Amino acid sequence: MTADNTTAANAGAQNPYATGQFATGELGRIRGTGVCILLSIITLGIYSLVWYFKTHDEMKRHSGQGLGGGIALLLAFLVGIVMPYITSSEVGALYRAKGQPSPVSGATGLWYFPGIFILIGPLVWFIKTNGALNSYWRSQGAS
Repeated sequence: MTADNTTAANAGAQNPYATGQFATGELGRIRGTGVCILLSIITLGIYSLVWYFKTHDEMKRHSGQGLGGGIALLLAFLVGIVMPYITSSEVGALYRAKGQPSPVSGATGLWYFPGIFILIGPLVWFIKTNGALNSYWRSQGAS
């Protein structure tokens, strides 16, 4: 076995997403997109912090990969502009790990920023990302 083969084998062992094999833990909760948007408006954005915490916590519990709820909440509070990119990327990674085409990726975060300058950009981002996450949970058996 050459050094290149060893490196490739180790990369797959260290990154479960690369091989499509990761722990399948408990399923996440399906959250209505309209309800989440309404709650974010009513709470002046505080619910969005809750959403980041809960969705990242569920993705970490399910896959064993990703930020997890606490780190996601900290990042959302301190440098919130990065969260749309990270969240869409992690949702896309769930699909790729199951060998399915990913409807969202880190690039989907561009709807949030600089999409905010067309005003509806963040809504488009949230609808796409939350919808993809809900679809993933449904495909895994959540109701």
